[in-house]
Amino acid sequence: MEFLQELLLPGNTSLAATLVLLSFVIAAGIYLGKIRFWGVSLGVTFVLFVGIVMGHFGYEIQPEVLKFVREFGLILFIFAIGLQVGPGFFSSFKKGGIRLNMLAVLGILLNVAIVVAIYFIDGKTSISALVGVMSGAVTNTPGLAAAQQAVGADLEAVNTMSMGYAAAYPLGVLGIITAILLIKAIFRVRIEDEIEQINKDTEDNHLKPHLMSYEVTNKLIDGKTMIQLHDIIHCNFVVSRLMDKDGNITIPKSTTEIHVGDKLYVVMSAHDEPSFEAVLGHPIEMGDEEWEAVAPANVVSRRILITRSEYNGVALGSLRLHKGYNVNCTRVNRAGVDLLASPGLRLQMGDRITVVGDLDDIERLAAKLGNSMKRLNQPNLVTIFIGIMLGIILGSINVGFGMKLGLAGGPLVVAILLSRFGYKLKLVTYTSSSASLMLRELGICLFLAAVGIGAGKGFAATVFNNTGMWWVIWGFMITFIPLMIVGSIARGVYKINFLTIMGMMSGGYTDPPALAYANNSTGSDAPAVAYSTVYPLTMFLRVVAAQALVLCFM
Repeated sequence: MEFLQELLLPGNTSLAATLVLLSFVIAAGIYLGKIRFWGVSLGVTFVLFVGIVMGHFGYEIQPEVLKFVREFGLILFIFAIGLQVGPGFFSSFKKGGIRLNMLAVLGILLNVAIVVAIYFIDGKTSISALVGVMSGAVTNTPGLAAAQQAVGADLEAVNTMSMGYAAAYPLGVLGIITAILLIKAIFRVRIEDEIEQINKDTEDNHLKPHLMSYEVTNKLIDGKTMIQLHDIIHCNFVVSRLMDKDGNITIPKSTTEIHVGDKLYVVMSAHDEPSFEAVLGHPIEMGDEEWEAVAPANVVSRRILITRSEYNGVALGSLRLHKGYNVNCTRVNRAGVDLLASPGLRLQMGDRITVVGDLDDIERLAAKLGNSMKRLNQPNLVTIFIGIMLGIILGSINVGFGMKLGLAGGPLVVAILLSRFGYKLKLVTYTSSSASLMLRELGICLFLAAVGIGAGKGFAATVFNNTGMWWVIWGFMITFIPLMIVGSIARGVYKINFLTIMGMMSGGYTDPPALAYANNSTGSDAPAVAYSTVYPLTMFLRVVAAQALVLCFM
């Protein structure tokens, strides 16, 4: 049993003992993180606290190995985050997303302002401790990682940040939920009314594909072709099927003529509905089921999965579906969201396109596009490691004033850019949800375990005293005050739906437990939509802000 003592007792820093320690910390942290406190669980963050406990009882890892595990875990985590948020990063600035993002940015600026104020007013607390407290208060692990990477070999500063993070994190989660409840009480919000308003707005959503059937009664367009109809109605739309006066159903091409008495099944944006009624005629009650019931056996609707890399980034119109395959594409589903099938829409690996046509023609198209779920399950490791390599190179470049993006910012920027523009370099950035989650969770677990073990030795002596008490108080201030200001502006000035405010608050603090609370308490996915809208920009700015504070004040 001597070999077990060597592996399990503190003091042994061999490779085998290190792996056993890391495995135990991660496994125990994930298990304990599932326990709910007042309906909220800390999730994978509990790995940090288990690591601190083990470090406190004398378990340690060789400094070089500890640093490698910490930095490599950080790179995996931050790169996976970038790939996840990248596709929505640029689109999040469109329309209503601009206002939500600006409110989230205001929250970040207020967080930073409070940290700077405490730093100058208190005069005794190091900026490294305050950056750690801020990262814990806003529940943002990547910000902590970026700040720790920015201080380099200063092990004392790294450990101080970890302790500040751990001290502020629990009340950070509770502070977000408390602020949400107070905003609800102050503005006398009724969740039922907010859900009803969300449902009404969803019906009027201009971005989602809207399907309508029309009977052509306008004699002025009798004999016009489909391409001429596009010249008359200036918007993106697809005529999925056409039924003539005799009941014959065809898949219209650009040269297909329209005649009075024809029935058209049109995919468009909801706000374009009046234009079609004015040009074509009155709408009729025919949905998918009715069209399928009267369609010939050879006319079917199917979804095709894009799994061949050569079509990554290719414009939908360049596939020439009408001429080459005699089919129409009506919708494109990307990550669970339906998009209008406009000719300029660029396809991505993993997209599902809905096409209508002859079954044989659809099968020919499916063979060309891939349509293989097995192919999607294969991880694109080339893209991942090329991205990591480019991210490290970018992070090592001095961008001015002695500031570098570092091992956190560099991979994050490269991952965001690759996920959006990687197809131009012939790189496939699609990663299945399970593979992306595995990469992200593995990285954050390695990082948190290393950080916790490294900080554990002096944690109790530092936190459980007057200094630690002030860290907790300051952390709650950093959490609570900006949320109340931003939430009040969002509701009182801009009259934003409360469910959206809940998602914006959770996303602005990159806090999944708060989002889970919002989803569970409303039964709506509106908070998740707002969360994903502000999350990409917020995540990027949190990383930059933490690094900037360290570099400016250390």
